[in-house]
Amino acid sequence: MVAALAVAALLVVQQGAEARVGGGGSIGSRGSRSYSRPVAPPSQMSPSRQYAPSQPSQQPYQQPYQQPSFGRSFGGSLLGGLAGGMLGGMLFRSMGFGGYGGGYGGGGIGLFEILLLAGIGYMIYRFVKKKRASDTSYGEPGRVIQMNDYQSQAPGLNYAPQRDELADGLAYIRQMDPAFDEQRFNDNVMDMFFKIQGAWMNRDLSGVRGLLTEEMRGILQNDVDRLLREKRVNRLENIAVRTVEISEAWQESGQDYLTALIYANLLDYTTDDTTGQVVAGSKTDPVKFEEFWTFTRPVGNNPWKLSAITQK
Repeated sequence: MVAALAVAALLVVQQGAEARVGGGGSIGSRGSRSYSRPVAPPSQMSPSRQYAPSQPSQQPYQQPYQQPSFGRSFGGSLLGGLAGGMLGGMLFRSMGFGGYGGGYGGGGIGLFEILLLAGIGYMIYRFVKKKRASDTSYGEPGRVIQMNDYQSQAPGLNYAPQRDELADGLAYIRQMDPAFDEQRFNDNVMDMFFKIQGAWMNRDLSGVRGLLTEEMRGILQNDVDRLLREKRVNRLENIAVRTVEISEAWQESGQDYLTALIYANLLDYTTDDTTGQVVAGSKTDPVKFEEFWTFTRPVGNNPWKLSAITQK
């Protein structure tokens, strides 16, 4: 049972592959972009995120309250006590109340006291300097941080929208063909779409050879030859093209390239030449589809030719 269903599904896929030009798949060449899918036109792309600079705060920066640590308060008290005790001792000794070896006759300040006092003073200086550095680590009090200050400190962050590659590509094409017009091109794409689909249905590409690149002519002719051998006709009726919109434009190797998204619906079915019976598709249920058609030409005011069809 499973094998039978798999075979039936394979037959449906093979029959569906004959539907309309290109079989609803991907054929042809897009130059250096042949292995990448076309991008959607601007109207179907989600708006790019805009990053507006944040408004600076109106309040000045406030230094956060910091509870004194045990080490800091203890160290300060210890140094203060040592300094006070030493100063008091030297004062008493200078007044003649005794001491431990400083000066002659117990009076004045000796060399030992001077060195010890200098060391204590240096320790106090280092302590105060370190304390001030830690208190200002969060910024300067009263400074309002602007957004442009942050960006200047982080030049690698760039929130500007990316360049419009489509607009750039169209501008390059106009440099060599100032008369190029997007709307006229879209109209031509619609005309070529109807002509190529009609030739496909009639299984005769002779009338549209000038609209196809050599590669596309070979691919489509092989498909037409297969239909003739199998005595089948792919019928396309009630074609309605809803949208034709340019999605990509670029130049390479002396060629212009334009990709257009075609959104259309039609009746797409295949019949047998002998019996006239429908062997694929439906004569009553229209099919909606979106396809990217890529056209190319030598740079300049030259006729466009279909070079690729990509199913969306």
